[in-house]
Amino acid sequence: MGGQTITGDAPQGKTWLARFPVLPASSPLAWAIAAALTVTALLVRIAAAPVLPPGYPFLTFFPAVIVTSVLFGARLGGVQAAACGLIAWYFFIPPVRSLALSSGSGVAMAFYGFVVVTDVVLIHWMQGAIHQLAREREVSRALAETRELLFRELQHRVSNNLQVAAALLSMQRTRVADAEARAALEETARRLALIGRISRQLYNASGEALPLLPFLRQLGSDVMEAAGRDDVALSVEGDGDVRLEPDAAIPTALVVAEAIANALEHGLPSGRPGSIAVDVGYDPSARELCVTVTDDGRGLPPGFDAQTATSLGLQIARMLAASCGGQFTVAHTDATRATLRLPC
Repeated sequence: MGGQTITGDAPQGKTWLARFPVLPASSPLAWAIAAALTVTALLVRIAAAPVLPPGYPFLTFFPAVIVTSVLFGARLGGVQAAACGLIAWYFFIPPVRSLALSSGSGVAMAFYGFVVVTDVVLIHWMQGAIHQLAREREVSRALAETRELLFRELQHRVSNNLQVAAALLSMQRTRVADAEARAALEETARRLALIGRISRQLYNASGEALPLLPFLRQLGSDVMEAAGRDDVALSVEGDGDVRLEPDAAIPTALVVAEAIANALEHGLPSGRPGSIAVDVGYDPSARELCVTVTDDGRGLPPGFDAQTATSLGLQIARMLAASCGGQFTVAHTDATRATLRLPC
């Protein structure tokens, strides 16, 4: 486990790239900024003319075209490309201050046209792909929210239905004359109600593993509350890195709940205060989860053997542990200790 896991992405909002273009091509502000970029490119090119070798008439105009295309889209980027091309042709391609077309100026303008068209088209394609991705992420986010809502509603309804079934069994118990049958109905109702409470804690639409310690702390509180015991101290400690897959949660929870309930009923019967300690550990050599429930009550009766005991609760605990490939044992040395071992 180690962030040990017992077996049994939502979008973060629009990225900064998806915010481009920042203004539509029809915006006067976009045109003003584009014009300012053109003028800046021209002034920088004039200032750099003394140090530039011949053959670089478009050097400072390429960035103006690219920035305009990114900020305001391909349409205004195309206009910027045309304007910058004409300015560069007029001022920096011989014969200067003329739009006369010669073989040299024709080649230069063809090269310029190829470069800026490629830039504008690539930027337009990139922005379109980013916007499509943003739309798909938004759809995925909405689907994830819907799935989470439906999952929460399903968990809520399952839990409520189990609680209703438990309540019906408790009501039925009052109409049964046989004491043993009443006890069986009451025990069944208790277990159903516990499963209902567990299912609420298992709410996790992503299906991720749950931290085991908080889960067992809440479970222990539920069992103590259901038993109506406030004279018994309950502690749940251990390895906080252990996590529990949802498929293994209910069997594990029921076994631990059964161990706590047995400790309350047999080790610490009503009127006898005491303490119950739940310890969670992981044995890396055996690759086993180990949960122990220890009480300081009156201990087990002489000759008790958990493997042959006919108690329904112990039989259920052994069966649930075995269903997960594990083992449940009960022993008494200095204290009564129930141990659940599960492979992981």
